[in-house]
Amino acid sequence: MFEYFPGNYVWNLGVVATLNSGGLIDEVDRACRPIKEAAQRGEDAGTADFLTAWTALTDQLVGQAEEAEAAGHTRTARQLYARATNYLCQAERMQSASAPGRMDTYRRVLSLQEKGFAPGVSRVEIPYEGTTLPAYFSAAPVEGPAPVMIMWNGLDSTKEHMYSSGHWEELAARGISCLMVDCPGSGEALRLQGLTARVDTEAWASACVDYLVERSDVDSSRIGLVGWSLGGYYAPRAAAFEKRLALVVAWGANHDWGAVQRRRLEREGERPVPHYWEHVLWVWGHSDLAEFIDFADAVNLDGVVEKIDIPFLICHGENDRQIPLAYAHRSYEQATASPRRDLRIFSPAEGATEHIGLDHLPYVSSYIADWVADVFDGR
Repeated sequence: MFEYFPGNYVWNLGVVATLNSGGLIDEVDRACRPIKEAAQRGEDAGTADFLTAWTALTDQLVGQAEEAEAAGHTRTARQLYARATNYLCQAERMQSASAPGRMDTYRRVLSLQEKGFAPGVSRVEIPYEGTTLPAYFSAAPVEGPAPVMIMWNGLDSTKEHMYSSGHWEELAARGISCLMVDCPGSGEALRLQGLTARVDTEAWASACVDYLVERSDVDSSRIGLVGWSLGGYYAPRAAAFEKRLALVVAWGANHDWGAVQRRRLEREGERPVPHYWEHVLWVWGHSDLAEFIDFADAVNLDGVVEKIDIPFLICHGENDRQIPLAYAHRSYEQATASPRRDLRIFSPAEGATEHIGLDHLPYVSSYIADWVADVFDGR
């Protein structure tokens, strides 16, 4: 993995994710160069400096986008707004849950993202237990109802990260729509609506399917689900119980996330974000770490993946420093009811060997999109 900040895995992961989601190396370098010393103080200490540096880059791009808009150059403006969103969203992700101004920063992310939408993408709201799940919908450029993939994020990503990943574009190019959702515990659902994560993810899967089957542009017989990172638990869990789904993908095999938390207490393995335990308790709506660790044991797919009776793809990096590779094999071995279960391990030689393939994200994205298209088309 490209390591801009030697010895600081968390910051490096953010840089690599940004670069592999449409960021430009010159822009990222200009943002990171002033904070090299801050990175040496550890993953937590300099996150305010990170936000300051990346906000300055965002401000510069927004100014350029406004000039392009004023000149009638809408495509250029969209591209600039999209990159500005990518940078600011990554910086926001790095902040403490209690950092002053974090919600204002995220509100700005939302505003910039809508200005950066490509044609065919729109904001939608999914009814959910008296409120809504905010989402972005990418409509495939096809005639008539299209198959659709529901896309879920993980512990610390947002629907804006899903948009910048370009996975929806890969799906659209194959005639597949995409619903990018901030599920409970993530993104806007957590930050602005206070919706925290839960073990029984089929609850929000059902809400997503209920929404999609009412759309005239969706083929309700071909609705799939993909989740990355902690979504590698969320998605298989949902597919085991929401029987209207046609396929499921674990983009990172998070088979026993509770055990991962116990490892992290012992400082085994890497963490995805700074201020880690504060972030985890915020996501799940807990205040006591010891009680949470016991609760987290339930975030486990043992006895669950056996109930998946649809095609199931598991993708995992051979050198994932956060989630053990053994979990990918465990999910595969237990999913015996699936009529087609595929396990794809990405090696160091080809790249995409880090967590959810962030070191070569487009490669994993294309592989998953091809697999999904093959299954939907019966190949």
